[in-house]
Amino acid sequence: MRESRAFRVLRAVGLGGLLVFTVLPLYVMLSTSVKPLGDVRDAFRWWPSELTYRPFVDIWSTVPLARYFVNSVIVAGCASAVSVTLAVFAAYAISRYTFRGREMFRMAVLSTQMFPGILFLLPLFLIYVNIGQVTGLKLNGNLSGLVITYLTFSLPFSIWMLVGYFNSIPRDLDEAGLVDGAGPVRVLLSIVVPAAKPGIVAVGVYAFMTSWSEALFASVLTDDSSKTLAVGLAEYSTQNAVYWNQIMAASLVVSVPVVLGFLFMQRYLVQGLTAGAVR
Repeated sequence: MRESRAFRVLRAVGLGGLLVFTVLPLYVMLSTSVKPLGDVRDAFRWWPSELTYRPFVDIWSTVPLARYFVNSVIVAGCASAVSVTLAVFAAYAISRYTFRGREMFRMAVLSTQMFPGILFLLPLFLIYVNIGQVTGLKLNGNLSGLVITYLTFSLPFSIWMLVGYFNSIPRDLDEAGLVDGAGPVRVLLSIVVPAAKPGIVAVGVYAFMTSWSEALFASVLTDDSSKTLAVGLAEYSTQNAVYWNQIMAASLVVSVPVVLGFLFMQRYLVQGLTAGAVR
């Protein structure tokens, strides 16, 4: 069917508006990051009066950005790795086996996604404080406590998603592996996991990005030594000044790992999301 001229014009206008809506904030962020602080404090201008890359140097000394960066990598990496690993085994058990409480467990996993995270903030804080007082194990103000916290919302979602992916894989593959003498664990690792790789990657990317950008729990459950980037970026705003050029520069720097990871995993991510949509 041939497209009408009005439809082509409307499509061009819509795509142009979407492009402006997407690119304009990125341009403002990039241009602000290379402006002197005086330009940022004055009336907004589209082009800096003087190009300077000083903000990209100062961001590392104004706040301990490197430490926050490492903390975020550790927390997001560990949370996503543990979440995906546990979710693979749990989702395979739900998908392939029938056991007492199976449907109740599935509903419990799904129901955890219905509640806002702020409801769990105070209970988790009190639990961590009591554990520290009783056992001496410090979870509040510690990276391990933050990893456990992120598992409370990334793990249920990962299980729920992977159950659907595993259900789409024919059981004949499992039976063929069992006939050849492979055990259930070997069938899972050698047959099911490679077939579900796009879904596993998509879940891993989600878990990593969620942990990387989370700020609510990190603002309460961390101290000066365990702060992550989502919380540490606020330190560029002080009582005396707000270093907007450094905030924009730091935001660009900390976005690089996520963007590179997304581009690297894009092929698997698209396959996983497409498979999920088909189901």
